[in-house]
Amino acid sequence: LEAADGRAALELASRYEGTIDLLLSDVVMPHMGGRQLAEALQAVRPACQVLYLSGYTDDSVIRHGVVQSDVAFLQKPYRPAELTQRVREVLDAQK
Repeated sequence: LEAADGRAALELASRYEGTIDLLLSDVVMPHMGGRQLAEALQAVRPACQVLYLSGYTDDSVIRHGVVQSDVAFLQKPYRPAELTQRVREVLDAQK
């Protein structure tokens, strides 16, 4: 599933009848930040894991409340292999 921003993602997720195992979300987005999106999505789909992505500096990410030891995060730019590895780690951690 792909959405242009957080609001669109929530709308899409509310209509989607299948399982959503993982949310890949930019930290900073128009209309709704990644943290807000994740919290809203996990309220209705608590099993959904989250991997945050950002190309912003650490200060911007911290201000948006996503740099914590328990938060999965990947700094842009990244290589496809790095993304694949991080996705696998996040999904495996939920078991």
